[in-house]
Amino acid sequence: MNSKYQKENANDVVYHLEYNAERTHLIIPEYGRHLQKLIDQATAIEDVEERNKAAKYIIQVMGTLNPHLRDVLDFQHKLWDQLFIMSDFKLDVESPYPIPSREVLQLRPDILEYPQNYPKYRYYGNNIKYMIDVANKWEDGDMKSALVKVIANHMKKSYLSWNKDTVKDDVIFEHLYELSDGKLNLTQSDEELINTTDLLRTNKRISNKISTSTAPKIQVNKKNQNIKKSYTKNNNNNQK
Repeated sequence: MNSKYQKENANDVVYHLEYNAERTHLIIPEYGRHLQKLIDQATAIEDVEERNKAAKYIIQVMGTLNPHLRDVLDFQHKLWDQLFIMSDFKLDVESPYPIPSREVLQLRPDILEYPQNYPKYRYYGNNIKYMIDVANKWEDGDMKSALVKVIANHMKKSYLSWNKDTVKDDVIFEHLYELSDGKLNLTQSDEELINTTDLLRTNKRISNKISTSTAPKIQVNKKNQNIKKSYTKNNNNNQK
């Protein structure tokens, strides 16, 4: 009798069950265990030529999982890097790209420094403070005066967007003087900022545009409307 059709003992089948907890850890689980076994088999091949053929075949199999990116050069580079990573850097084959190393993979990025700014007037934002710092470095002249006026108008606009009330220009000038460490002084000048009514109208128009663009559009089904009209008309005729 053929061994393929021999009846197996139930106890032997249960004894030889393979549990995931007993298996080796998958380095990149997205590719599955079968591909990991292929890479392990390719790593164990002693012939160099056969090992290179097996590596190229595995790359093709990995590319079939993402067929729309299979022929992209950068994606090919990524596949080769993942091949060496999944082999635990033990696969010795010729690669069209630089072979990654374990040290480079284990490098940690530098700690990203987040700006921990706690401004006194938060409704102006950090960008206003950056603009004020830039204006402080400029030499006195028409360009600096124009920049300071733009900053003051933007401060007034930001103030009104968060505080729905009128604000005097003197308040904005005092805040500008304080944020610039006394270098930008408009408190004694006759400069006039944009009218509060115009700024409130602009802020309202911008908020309306945002609300209308984000609101879902309701499409009316014309077919259903026609059916409803004909149904209503027939009911009115029957009542007559």
